[in-house]
Amino acid sequence: MSIPLTTNYLGLELASPIVVGAAAPLSSDLHRLEQLEQEGAGAVVLRSLFLEQIERDWQEWIHHQHLCSESHPEALSYLPAVDPQHLGLEGYLEEIRRAREALSIPVIASLNGTHSGHWSEAAQALQQAGASAIELNLYSVPSSTSCTSAELEAEQLEIVRQVCNALSVPVAVKLSPWYTGLAAMIRALAVAGARGAVLFNRVLQPEIDIDTISTEAHLELSHGSEQRLPLRWIGLLHGRVAVELAASTGNENGRDVLRMLMVGAQICQVVSALLRHGPGALQRMREEMQQWLDDNHIESLASLRGSLSQQRNPSPEAFERAQYLRALSSSGALAVDWSER
Repeated sequence: MSIPLTTNYLGLELASPIVVGAAAPLSSDLHRLEQLEQEGAGAVVLRSLFLEQIERDWQEWIHHQHLCSESHPEALSYLPAVDPQHLGLEGYLEEIRRAREALSIPVIASLNGTHSGHWSEAAQALQQAGASAIELNLYSVPSSTSCTSAELEAEQLEIVRQVCNALSVPVAVKLSPWYTGLAAMIRALAVAGARGAVLFNRVLQPEIDIDTISTEAHLELSHGSEQRLPLRWIGLLHGRVAVELAASTGNENGRDVLRMLMVGAQICQVVSALLRHGPGALQRMREEMQQWLDDNHIESLASLRGSLSQQRNPSPEAFERAQYLRALSSSGALAVDWSER
């Protein structure tokens, strides 16, 4: 008998560990979301709401509230009755409401920003609109020559702490891999109140067009080989941090999902495979997983999860430098034959 693929993530019951990641082409259309649910998505992360897009509206609203609080109370009646939910985020809030009404799977809202701002107010609005959980995307390029890594991390941890304190729904944090002490940062996220960490954020990198002599952003879908970085870190962190680990980037098929579960991922987020192959990719991934689990007589996903993490791996050095040195020193690893060139 086939084992169930049901999974618990952030306290939410999921029918599958395969979660649709944040991407506008996948979540901006309600019919598309319904298709993804029908094909077996365990949950869906809506496209990101960028804090920069709503910052000016929040600033103006709070400025007016502050002015009136220092004057006569009747002054408030002369200002437009503006609910902060009806500022720049109203369209996003409506997407959350419609998704929650149409879907039976959890709907996770994504809030993306760089530095301190009105994170808590925006997150509260997303929660009130019906989000099952919030995914904070803390993306920034630390280009300042005066801001240290410790200062940047302290700022981000304070954002997480404030948001978690303001909400009753669970919070996951999506990170880039570029932290001086990534393991310590994720441990600190748990202390700040986060329930999950999503590894990793995949960001656009600039490209130079030498024909037009200009800089442009280049969007390229991920490939399976990019799975190795989150796989390594999830394997290192499983059992060592008090947050659930979600795998993002490079999850192309059911076997990729199984690999991530083996090193300790609670769920896997999928985007590129869906953009390439459509919603039917989800069902194929589930079938591949189910077939492998049956063939290998696995009793449950819980027994599989973390079975090849560093703590339980018979070759724990595979996650650290020893394996790197071994690969480079292998006689065939870098063999090149230029004899006929």
